[in-house]
Amino acid sequence: MKSKIHPPAGGPKLKIVFMGTPEFGEIILEELAKGGCKPILVITAPDKPVGRKQILTPSPVKVIAQKYKIPILQPDKILDSKLKIQDSKPNLIVVAAYGQILPKEILDIPKRGSLNVHPSLLPKYRGATPLQATILNGDKKTGVTIILMDEKTDHGSILNQRALEIEEDETSTTLHRKLANLGASLLMETIPKWMQGMIKPRSQDDAQATFTKILTREDGKINWKKTAEDIEREIRAFSYWPGSFTFWKKRDGTMVRIKILKARILKSPGGITYPIGKTLVVPQNELGVQCGKGFLGGGGDFLVVGKLQMEGKKEIGSEEFLRGYPDFIGTILK
Repeated sequence: MKSKIHPPAGGPKLKIVFMGTPEFGEIILEELAKGGCKPILVITAPDKPVGRKQILTPSPVKVIAQKYKIPILQPDKILDSKLKIQDSKPNLIVVAAYGQILPKEILDIPKRGSLNVHPSLLPKYRGATPLQATILNGDKKTGVTIILMDEKTDHGSILNQRALEIEEDETSTTLHRKLANLGASLLMETIPKWMQGMIKPRSQDDAQATFTKILTREDGKINWKKTAEDIEREIRAFSYWPGSFTFWKKRDGTMVRIKILKARILKSPGGITYPIGKTLVVPQNELGVQCGKGFLGGGGDFLVVGKLQMEGKKEIGSEEFLRGYPDFIGTILK
């Protein structure tokens, strides 16, 4: 059983304002609430329409805040909540995937500063997509960093870090949850030490910093000219969002969007190549696709599709898919 956090005798009462929105923040908020660090206020994104029926849906963080009966603010712009944050008199702000950049006016409100739980070993992978970047680059390890925030993105001084090994079949979905749990544990360890002045902030080495880009839905479109290794990493990296997809032109000329959910690499026998993007049957009656050797062209290795999903259909294995769509073999994916 995890021990709860208690402020030191004669020390300040812990008053946390928590800011977060997606599942990453949800996991960390719940750990704070259960572990004796229940925030006095939660700030999260406004409810958003979801699904075909566009049902107005609360963020995962809001759901947890409601569960623990924590007051909630959902400003369009964080500065709209400045006065209410000041009125709550926090001595600490904790941020975990909130979704807005905090200006100095907000960061300076709490006496003990604002802490951010970041899912990478800073200074590597600053920015919006550190989980995806670490998988795309084939890293063997990643981790979580607790920083004392400043006005620059993921630039603040490091208070604590912990590493995590990346599995060979790791996806951004599985890594997302692992790092959230690791971040929650590390935060619970860090807060009491920080409040008692037991941690000396350590500046980041800006020369070692790398920056990740904001992904768009189009980043998920597979370019079959890339190597099978690069495409397989993309499928794992984009599993959380935006997903990886391609297009199949049917005999009647219609284009069908297909999501590739799981895949592996099959080394090409020497001298055998097909047009890039061509579909074929590989051993064990699975679907294979000819990939390129990067943008230099030519035929490289094959991507073997384990699971896929046609638009509007359920996800299935490739062997089952080929039984239903035998004319798929021999076509060129776009």
